[in-house]
Amino acid sequence: MLYLWVKALHVIFVIALMGGLLVYPRYKIHQLSSKPGDELFETMKDASNRLRKIILNPSIILVWILGITMLVMNQSLLSQPWMHVKLLLVLILSGLHGYFIGVGKKIDRGTPNVTAKRLRMMNEVPFLLMIGIVIMVIVRPF
Repeated sequence: MLYLWVKALHVIFVIALMGGLLVYPRYKIHQLSSKPGDELFETMKDASNRLRKIILNPSIILVWILGITMLVMNQSLLSQPWMHVKLLLVLILSGLHGYFIGVGKKIDRGTPNVTAKRLRMMNEVPFLLMIGIVIMVIVRPF
């Protein structure tokens, strides 16, 4: 029964993380369309910082803690090839989270190292990674 609660919480925080990863870059794209000090810039800066502090960062931490807890509770999962692919995709997704946060902080400082077009394209990557993760967990193709 405890395993099911851990799994349910894991899925809840995965959903929160994914929502945040899909919204955060959009806030930054809007921020890039204005100049530091402009109302839009400051509004998007504040909104993205709240999203990062309240949803993104806590969610990624809890996703990892709960995911590792499930693996400890059911170690046989580690012998499954699909789990190795899933973990690789989760690592890439976690790296993307870090990339978005790093880019966001540079945009906040007014020293962006990314264009709005590139950020729009990168904004699709979390969804593509999630497709692969869900297929690994549900279909278990190998």
